[in-house]
Amino acid sequence: MTLAEAPPAGETVNGLTHDQVRAVLPHRWPMLLLDRVGKVEPGVKGTAVKNVSGTELWFQGHFPGEAVLPGIVITEALAQLAGVVFALAGASEISYLAGVRSMRFRRPVVPGDQLTLTAERTGGGAGFAEYRVSARVDGQVAAEGNLTIADPSRQRPVRKV
Repeated sequence: MTLAEAPPAGETVNGLTHDQVRAVLPHRWPMLLLDRVGKVEPGVKGTAVKNVSGTELWFQGHFPGEAVLPGIVITEALAQLAGVVFALAGASEISYLAGVRSMRFRRPVVPGDQLTLTAERTGGGAGFAEYRVSARVDGQVAAEGNLTIADPSRQRPVRKV
């Protein structure tokens, strides 16, 4: 599925493979963090999975001897899910993470874990959307917070004073 093949407004998408996610997001290895996207209501909410492997490059130095997935990587995975939800609602091909608020990390995420990600829109306006996000491992909250995603093609130009 590409953005050109996105479903009509209000139509739910049931599952995107890794290759289909690559068609929606501009990210590539090692920064494409979503292994699979589950159900997406374009512009409203979505779910995804990120499998955590001990071979990921961040584990080489965070922390040697006691591998822990960096919180910023979890946040980026959540932002990518929010970006998919936003893109399938008609945002441009590239959107930016524009804000992170109240992000909390509740438990360590280690190699072998599977992160179940959720993003649900809570607000927004012209060219941006706010999402409540969470990452869970075996039903336990690992991280949660609020993210803002912006579509640079729809931003108002800055006025000079």
